[in-house]
Amino acid sequence: MAFERKTDKLLGLEHFYLRVLKHFLIAFGLVIISIWFGAVFYHHLESMSWVDAVYNASMILTGMGPVSHLENDSTKIFASFYAIYGGVIILAITGILLSPIAHRILHVFHLKEND
Repeated sequence: MAFERKTDKLLGLEHFYLRVLKHFLIAFGLVIISIWFGAVFYHHLESMSWVDAVYNASMILTGMGPVSHLENDSTKIFASFYAIYGGVIILAITGILLSPIAHRILHVFHLKEND
């Protein structure tokens, strides 16, 4: 996923929208994988139903915290590390989503600077 250099001309809108879509799909894939990862662990460690496991994983991933009371010590340890992971992955996803937009804005500034 290479971006154009500052000496290159501005990418056309159609290609820019495709780049934004590609970044959105990557970010969405990371969200799905992260929720799946958490749900599998909650389902197996705490014997939660799949719906409760997905709900808990989603809530921890967004920083809201666990919904269900966790009985098992191993699940509490997992939830601690998963919460840290959630904070990091949310920042990474935000960077992935914003990078094509930020790059385009900076590219426009460089083009104006060179004129």
